[in-house]
Amino acid sequence: MGNCIVPYCDGPKSTNIRWTLPAVCFVWQTAMIILFGVFVRYNGESDAHWAEFKMARNITSDIDNDFYFRYPSFQDVHVMIFVGFGFLMTFLKRYSFGGVGFNFLVAAFGLQWALLMQGWFHSLDYTDGMIKIGIENLINADFCVAGCLIAYGAVLGKVSPVQLMVMTLFGITLFAVEEYIISDLLHARDAGGSMVIHIFGGYYGLAISWVLYRPNLKESSQLQGSVYHSDVFAMIGTLFLWMFWPSFNSATCDHGDGQHRAAINTYLSLAATVLTTFAISSLSQKHGKLDMVHIQNSTLAGGVAVGTAAEFMLMPYGSLIVGFCCGLLSTLGYLYITPFMEKKLKIQDTCGIHNLHAMPGVIGGIVGAITAAAATESVYGKEGLVNTFDFTNEFKNRTPAVQGGYQAAAMCVAVCFGIGGGTLVGLILRMPIWGDVTDDNCFNDEFYWEVPDEEEIVVPVLEYNNHMTPNKHTDM
Repeated sequence: MGNCIVPYCDGPKSTNIRWTLPAVCFVWQTAMIILFGVFVRYNGESDAHWAEFKMARNITSDIDNDFYFRYPSFQDVHVMIFVGFGFLMTFLKRYSFGGVGFNFLVAAFGLQWALLMQGWFHSLDYTDGMIKIGIENLINADFCVAGCLIAYGAVLGKVSPVQLMVMTLFGITLFAVEEYIISDLLHARDAGGSMVIHIFGGYYGLAISWVLYRPNLKESSQLQGSVYHSDVFAMIGTLFLWMFWPSFNSATCDHGDGQHRAAINTYLSLAATVLTTFAISSLSQKHGKLDMVHIQNSTLAGGVAVGTAAEFMLMPYGSLIVGFCCGLLSTLGYLYITPFMEKKLKIQDTCGIHNLHAMPGVIGGIVGAITAAAATESVYGKEGLVNTFDFTNEFKNRTPAVQGGYQAAAMCVAVCFGIGGGTLVGLILRMPIWGDVTDDNCFNDEFYWEVPDEEEIVVPVLEYNNHMTPNKHTDM
């Protein structure tokens, strides 16, 4: 029974999704069309009434349309979602189609549902009851999808596409509620989503993986590793994510100094993480060889950890410190924490999202809380302090020390939503009706894809360390 606590959890499994996947896709896409028709309209900056909108607000030039400020960042974030996350998941030797293909499916559905869910919380025009969307809504929808793609990494190769769609449906819903509590009710600042995206997505996926624990997963161990070309493809995803992460963390910041500062802080943190990751990876091996798993993943941890404080006055040296600490912790996580979690906690984390997203996200939340609490008028300036933390309207009397407390509370909210929501969704996904594979058939594209025949004889290749099993030659 694994970690399941209800009697209906396990039963005969069939991977035939000929009817269930088309039914889910057709029905849910039809529902999206109807809901968009009823609720969604263009906002003032994307509507054909833009000319009147400009006149009413004394806007003199079309260049002041938010599209021209946000679209470059949107492009970068969009590439991260579909190319970066997609190719990062192609490291498994026989699951590249599933890694990049199901990433495509989840993202395409998730961004539609996210526009609705986030729209009801943040963009609802109460004068006509419509959700008004523009370019910033598209960026936030991609952020929402990122949380679900992070969770996908924990169950990569072990679930069916139908399960992924269900997981995304609930994940987007939980994300929208959690985001509303953190950003609107607690008024916590989280520009790069260390808490809202990475902590939630990481623990959501880990909780689902715990509930879906497969006691006989070792029967698929021959497919859990990578081969030379699969690691090269995964490295493409890493490089896309690494290059565009400054856009990810700064995409929705205030125009001007906030966005500028967020890009600089992320840039520096990522650079420090790379050097630290290479150093620890080499030290961990007897002959100093580098492990591609560490280079593909831990080099990105600095971008995660600097997210919450990205627009704060973290200072360039502070960003380097954050990147250094994350590279150290994330790499050691792959070496020691992930094997411990699988052996003792029964959490099978295929991509190691605990080391890349969950732990660095917690670090980001802590850094954000400390940096906010330590903010002073001498460092930020009077107006800068108000603008950075949005101390206006009902929050105009909030002090930096109080803000730091709310930042810490927001981190706890993200953890609770991730673990609680993931546990509940995992129980739903455990039902034997979704077409998932058996323990001995995981990490194999053949059950859900038409796989072409091999064109040449495959010569046995030395397998690299995978994301879940420590290298046998590890020797600090």
